[in-house]
Amino acid sequence: MSYPYEDLSHDQFEDLVVHAMRKLFGEGVQGFATGPDGGRDARFDGKAERFPSASGPWKGITVGQAKHTNDTNRHFSDSSFGGAAVSSVISEEIVRLKKLVSDGELENYILFANRRLGGVSGPPLVRRISKEIEIPAQRIHLAGVEFLDRQLHDYPELLTLAAIDPLRGPMLPSSYDLAELILAISEELGTVGPKQRAEVAERVSFEQKNDLNSMSEDFAREIMDRYLRYEKQIRQFLADPGNEESVKRYEGAVEEFQLKIIAKQEERQKFDDVFNRIVDVLTGRDDVLRRDRALVRPMLFYMYWHCDIGKTPDA
Repeated sequence: MSYPYEDLSHDQFEDLVVHAMRKLFGEGVQGFATGPDGGRDARFDGKAERFPSASGPWKGITVGQAKHTNDTNRHFSDSSFGGAAVSSVISEEIVRLKKLVSDGELENYILFANRRLGGVSGPPLVRRISKEIEIPAQRIHLAGVEFLDRQLHDYPELLTLAAIDPLRGPMLPSSYDLAELILAISEELGTVGPKQRAEVAERVSFEQKNDLNSMSEDFAREIMDRYLRYEKQIRQFLADPGNEESVKRYEGAVEEFQLKIIAKQEERQKFDDVFNRIVDVLTGRDDVLRRDRALVRPMLFYMYWHCDIGKTPDA
């Protein structure tokens, strides 16, 4: 199983890449710095210790790049990344690389990305970069998740060296359980009744809960007006004995979100921002939730309304 690189922040991924490069090239690898053209590169000048092999190492100036995405199951062959359009990531980087080669600042190039590479899409992309920046293909390497996983296997200390701690990065909750739950309940939530009045969990009033979680009055009023109408359908769906698997999905999503929410609330973030951030991350990285975006907010509101996520007086 591949490491969940998508759960890292961009800075964490860059740190991981730098330490991986130091294992391969040597301690002389300089970390990522922003150049005059806005690009961020790592740099090594000298003879690599063991890349691509100890018997045939790269020599000269090596430029390393890290391209990170919080989306899942992405590939080098995605048109927005490795496509021929001038707006693709690779096309834009080729412009920068040409200048580095012209200035004598690049003799070898290695690109790390948390994307699948594959044996079919990799070689043509290497040949394209080689042709356009005019350095030999054997001095270009594309390092996808397969390569990164091998490095973690060979050097498990890389995560410690990069100080990777789930609480140090952005809030990136898993989307899997919620996506499966929404797929199961989507038909029922497709038709909802009129606005209704329901009571929030008995142990705390809605107003008190909002105060504890630093949720603004306007935001609280807005989400209640929009999503309270879904409460009955969701509650009845989860209470149905035939939906036991969905209940497990619900509990899994609640646990994942609550742990991340607690961490962010320690940073004194308003719950308005936390709520919207969860929605943006989930719908931005999961195709199922992107398609059913209109149902993500009602589900999160239900979790909050029933005191399954967020602070409560007895927490």
